[in-house]
Amino acid sequence: MVDEVPESGVKEVIPVANPGARFRACEEELQQALQRVIASGRYVLGLEVEAFEYEFAEFTGADHCVGVSSGTEAITLALLALGLKPGDEVLTVAHTAVATVAAIERAGGVAVLVDIDPRRRCMDPEALEQAVGPRCRAVVVVHAYGQAADMSGIMTVARRHGLKVVEDCAQAHGATIGGLHVGVMGDAATFSFYPTKNLAAMGDAGAVLCADSSLASKLRKLRQYGWDSRRVATEPGMNARLDELQAALLRVGLVSLWEDVCQRRRIAARYDEVLRGTPIQSPIVAVGTEHAMHLYVVELEGPEEFADALRGIGVATALHYPRPIHQEPAYAGRLRGAERLPHTERLYRRRLSLPMYPELTERQIAHICSALIQCVEGMK
Repeated sequence: MVDEVPESGVKEVIPVANPGARFRACEEELQQALQRVIASGRYVLGLEVEAFEYEFAEFTGADHCVGVSSGTEAITLALLALGLKPGDEVLTVAHTAVATVAAIERAGGVAVLVDIDPRRRCMDPEALEQAVGPRCRAVVVVHAYGQAADMSGIMTVARRHGLKVVEDCAQAHGATIGGLHVGVMGDAATFSFYPTKNLAAMGDAGAVLCADSSLASKLRKLRQYGWDSRRVATEPGMNARLDELQAALLRVGLVSLWEDVCQRRRIAARYDEVLRGTPIQSPIVAVGTEHAMHLYVVELEGPEEFADALRGIGVATALHYPRPIHQEPAYAGRLRGAERLPHTERLYRRRLSLPMYPELTERQIAHICSALIQCVEGMK
């Protein structure tokens, strides 16, 4: 625990994420899943993948789920399946993991950046409207930190301009809008199951959701070389298959996913109470939505100093992300829209992520809350 001092004399620090704790919490079930896969003799695209696809579709309310090798490949495959051609423009945000833009470019698209709504921290429909150009063919909307984007506004703009919509739900397992899970409102939706996600694999894994059976069929072809049922390549594809082992492990995590998300919300409520009335801005939950609380990101002046103070009393923090996409060296100076992102750039001067995962103990939560109070007092 955080207040125990090991022989080195250095206090342990509560991490921002702790995938090891998650897997230790259900170690027996994971071991059983592992042994089941080993005994089956089939390790790629077998019964475990089929079962997970069915169960995750049922959880989200989607008609179809296609398991793939990562969340990045999920975005690439979704765009290709929706008909993206080389040079087509894809509207997205700079406030996201590099993977979002990397996937757009891997699919042959040209990323165009759109500013965020400063409250939701997700794509602003008005900014989207202003950014649409004649070469735009699709939108990748990111549900950032677990807060659902304004899908009603975004879909209105997209339909008016004939744009396909891909929901990037990598941080939003369990988020809802009007009682519907994110991932069922666009033309396709992508999920990452990276080890720190709300639903986590023990390595890379992902999925694409959609309502169209022909689109699902195309996704299944594309993830495996463009093969048809006879293993004849009828169109160019790639190797982006979900492993049987990862699917089996994900099925274990899916059983407790909703309760895990609810626990994240309970922890967030504790943080909210401590920070209420302070100079630190807690994440908002937009009306009509349920936040998945993948990350608990606050905003304040001088986040670096606050982070140093917290670490000094045993609480780690992080920056999600170190830089917005248009300030990353690989993308600087070459993405349209980079000059009109004031809300994005302001967020990146102020954001700080606090520890957030369902395995945080009561003692750890109490310590984090006490540390926040202490550090807020130090700001005065």
